[in-house]
Amino acid sequence: MRLSSSISAVITGGASGLGAATARRLAANGVKVALFDLNVEKGEALAAELGGVFCRVDVTSDDQVDAAFAKARAAIGQERILVNCAGTGNAIKTASFDKATGQPRHFPMADFEKIIQINLIGTFRCIAKSAAGMLALTPLEQGERGVIVNTASVAAQDGQMGQAAYSASKAGVVGMTLPVARDLMNEGIRVNTILPGIFDTPLLAAAPEKVRAALAASVPFPRRLGHPDEFAQLAETMITNGYFNGESVRLDGAIRMAPR
Repeated sequence: MRLSSSISAVITGGASGLGAATARRLAANGVKVALFDLNVEKGEALAAELGGVFCRVDVTSDDQVDAAFAKARAAIGQERILVNCAGTGNAIKTASFDKATGQPRHFPMADFEKIIQINLIGTFRCIAKSAAGMLALTPLEQGERGVIVNTASVAAQDGQMGQAAYSASKAGVVGMTLPVARDLMNEGIRVNTILPGIFDTPLLAAAPEKVRAALAASVPFPRRLGHPDEFAQLAETMITNGYFNGESVRLDGAIRMAPR
């Protein structure tokens, strides 16, 4: 797909981190962007900077996602690009001894379900609703109606202690990439997924420098945290390379993490 001002994009989790970097990169190519996020202050500021539109939305809510797509489409037109970056995580062991009481405890089911609802079901909710909207578009010169890029994680294949819920949610995103691409192949919609490693996002920015340095040193090469624009660059390639379809690609500096 050729990027230009005739193209509109929706980026979930677009107010910061990987989503914001992707929004900036697309906007730099003339693309009209809509940012879906819960952070109103950051979302509205970035939308104003990029000349786009901000929609406050919780991706676990059908009604909120519907309203956000309606608002975005009224402002910038039907999107041909969807980039799913909305997500969260937690760190809880499957079962362990409570440090305060010494009693056995298990992973709270509500906390497991929350991660699945946001990272997996929320991603699919946005895919399905965006793809349905793309069906109304006239195909471009190569028969293409739209492109969807999802965000998983290396934890989908390389989960650490305490990441059962997070890894399961991200493995689900990887697992549905090819079937969804096949569902939409006759409609001219491509679907790909990026599995980022350790990136310098706002979440890690709050970590102590000692922790950040240790994480950076764990990457084989280059020995540093990933830059959000490097994620955005791969997302752009997936969007603009018309033969990129049904793929899940690690972007991690060759990191393969030992249990810890």
